[in-house]
Amino acid sequence: MPTSFTRRNVLAAAAIMPLASSVLRAAEPDLAGLRDMTGNTRPIDAAERARRLSRAQALMRANGTAAVLIEPGESMIYFTGVRWHLSERLTCAILPVEGEPCIVTPFFEEPSVRLSLALPAEVRTWNEDEDPLKVVAGFLRDRRLTARPIGVEANVRFFATDNLRAALPGIRLVSADPVVRGCRMVKSAAEIALMQAATDVTVAAYRWLHPRVEPGMTGRDVGALMSAATRQLGGDPEFSMALVGPDAALPHGGTAPRRIAAGDVVLMDCGCTVQGYQSDVSRTFVIGSPSAEVRRVWDQVARGQRVAFAAAKLGAPAGSVDNAVRRYYESIGYGPGYRLPGLSHRTGHGIGTEGHEPVNLVRGEATPLARGMCFSDEPGLYLPGKFGVRLEDCFHMTATGPKWFSEPPVSIDRPV
Repeated sequence: MPTSFTRRNVLAAAAIMPLASSVLRAAEPDLAGLRDMTGNTRPIDAAERARRLSRAQALMRANGTAAVLIEPGESMIYFTGVRWHLSERLTCAILPVEGEPCIVTPFFEEPSVRLSLALPAEVRTWNEDEDPLKVVAGFLRDRRLTARPIGVEANVRFFATDNLRAALPGIRLVSADPVVRGCRMVKSAAEIALMQAATDVTVAAYRWLHPRVEPGMTGRDVGALMSAATRQLGGDPEFSMALVGPDAALPHGGTAPRRIAAGDVVLMDCGCTVQGYQSDVSRTFVIGSPSAEVRRVWDQVARGQRVAFAAAKLGAPAGSVDNAVRRYYESIGYGPGYRLPGLSHRTGHGIGTEGHEPVNLVRGEATPLARGMCFSDEPGLYLPGKFGVRLEDCFHMTATGPKWFSEPPVSIDRPV
């Protein structure tokens, strides 16, 4: 199975890799008192998946798309429940504008694919000496879908679209973003409840962890403790990153292990999944007493978070949230724009079944904020060679405006 190297994969691996004896000790902490918080969560059910398909089909009708082609990944899970992997042997889902979806998969994989199929769907198979895109083309012909554009999800590989064009000369392929994003960007109450559960786990793990962070630990030690607490609380750790001292000025960290010393800044970025839905929470604190400079920057970031939250208004362009934060930071001497020292990345990103989903809170993003959209709020400040501060809490848009999944910390003296 091909490996996908993403930021989350790298951070997760770095956080839990037992490269030193101290990490091994941290991997078996005393977790007495931590109890599973997720026992009452409910997975996405068949009725919810049926509503997703209905919504996708309504969007297809609205923009004249006949069908949408999806390869394995979060969108396939979202619509069909099928959990599969990318390989040279094509498995894909076709969502038609009317009727049941179709899963195309190798003949010998059909029983396995059916195990996670979560809604009524046709399954068509292909053998090793056949072209799977001819099977896709056959389904589109049988459903009389070839006269209108076929939407292709952003992650579909070139060979699939190239072979589909060969199998259906003259077929028009277009982006499926209006359909896929139109569904996935807007979370249901059930999805938001799972994201809330994941966030609650992460916050509880932070509260357990914080008093146990000591001088002499490495960032990997701290990350291993966080992952252990997260598991005990019922979450599936997705990433547990801890950056120490000057490494905290590098938003995603350096490569060499660094041990915590008294007075060091520790920047943590951690998240987990519950029933497939993610949390993403960052905290920054000091082991010992913070310097006046660290305290000042921490307070500036805390205000930056509040500026972003206040700017997140229904109907406003997503980029306007980032613009508001940038104006504030520039007014106190950072920047300009995304330049260091200061805010070197966007204010936030979408989140759901993936840690990073469209759309982002970034300059120029015109998508209007709508009820059900979920974002991180993390306008960090980074001072190269010295330290960085990132406070990250996620929010979702409600009928009356944004609502936190986790409340931001009140001060550097009460950082979690």
